[in-house]
Amino acid sequence: MSTHPTLAPGFPDLANLPAARRMHWGRWLAAAAIVAALALLGRAFAAGQIEWPYVARFLTVPVILDGIRNTVIMAVLAMALGIVLGVAIAVMRLSPNPVLKSVAAGYTWLFRGTPLILQLLLWFNLALVFPILGIPGLWSGRAVDIMTPFLSALLGLGINQGAYTSEVMRAGILSVDTGQYEAAQTIGMGRLLALRRIILPQAMRVVLPPLGNEFIGMVKATSLASVIQYPEVLHNAENIYYANSRVIELLIVAGLWYLLVVSILTPLQMLLERRFARGTTRIGK
Repeated sequence: MSTHPTLAPGFPDLANLPAARRMHWGRWLAAAAIVAALALLGRAFAAGQIEWPYVARFLTVPVILDGIRNTVIMAVLAMALGIVLGVAIAVMRLSPNPVLKSVAAGYTWLFRGTPLILQLLLWFNLALVFPILGIPGLWSGRAVDIMTPFLSALLGLGINQGAYTSEVMRAGILSVDTGQYEAAQTIGMGRLLALRRIILPQAMRVVLPPLGNEFIGMVKATSLASVIQYPEVLHNAENIYYANSRVIELLIVAGLWYLLVVSILTPLQMLLERRFARGTTRIGK
């Protein structure tokens, strides 16, 4: 009989017995299948008909570098426009005014409900609906001259992004405790002033992660502007492979540049999130 103080009489002491490890055969088989699939995929790319010297050659040609610069510029400007519109629409959605709420809801419904590529084509062909654009008595011009690929892409991407950003901003504003609004009112702040100085800074902690993801998505969404001849990186890569028929090689070049930009933006997003999260982490973490 065991004399272990914690054991009941008649029960053996199992403390010194070795523990048998269970073999997870399913996990090992799944891991082996994934490794084999990756090896076959790598071999296909390495030993296939892809001319990798062409990839290295065209990776830094001036027209590709111009394209990636145009991609980044368009992504930044369109995202800035989307954020401005998103904040305005979010405030309108939360307004007690029924007209403002209806207009904001209609904007979100329209631009979230139609494909982005369709919106780009509509902006680019706006001259078919409005041949002349301008302010009566002050300025006017032909729409075909005004709606350049750059402006069409900016409006299409930015206004579409505003519909999605408005929902992100609305969720961030609603995440702030209502006591913050009441405290602002007690010191005489108006609704917009309280929103700018108190509510939005606190909402940024909630808003930044999805906004960062939206910006990364915007970088990739600029590729759709190639259909309206905006010279971003994919459009310029297409122009090259139309001439030399190196389709896969030029698509790989464009893909590598997209991956590089996203790889740079991801840690920057994490730094911004960490900055706005200061003071909100729990003690001991």
